[in-house]
Amino acid sequence: MKVADIMRKKLETIEELSSIQEAAQKMKDKNVSSLVVVDASGKPQGIVTERDLVRKVCINDVRINIVTNKEIMSSPIITIESNSSPSEAADMMLQYNLRHLLVVHNATDNSDNDPIGILTPLDFTRYQEYANDNEKDSIEKILEYYI
Repeated sequence: MKVADIMRKKLETIEELSSIQEAAQKMKDKNVSSLVVVDASGKPQGIVTERDLVRKVCINDVRINIVTNKEIMSSPIITIESNSSPSEAADMMLQYNLRHLLVVHNATDNSDNDPIGILTPLDFTRYQEYANDNEKDSIEKILEYYI
């Protein structure tokens, strides 16, 4: 089993100069907890999550219609290759304290490193029944830590 087997393939994006109010509305409309923040040419620059909105906006009483995604996004983007194992992904999420890990093509594909999917702790719940004993430790840690 690889990361590509459990990742979510639908990525939602938002422009870096869009307001955080637009980001919150898009997350609600698309029923997602994060958006990939892209520049004017569509190149990924960061990620904005519901957690970013709460921790960087709501508790700071900022004007949501003028603060941009670029101002609150997490950057640089941490990625994992699609052929990596779920336990490697869990280890990375714990190491970098992430809840959203972007998945990119394998380096051997000679393709660009644009994200092709996203992995969250919830995605590991589908994988847990297939994991072997060595991988279960990492998976259980990520699930206990984030869920």
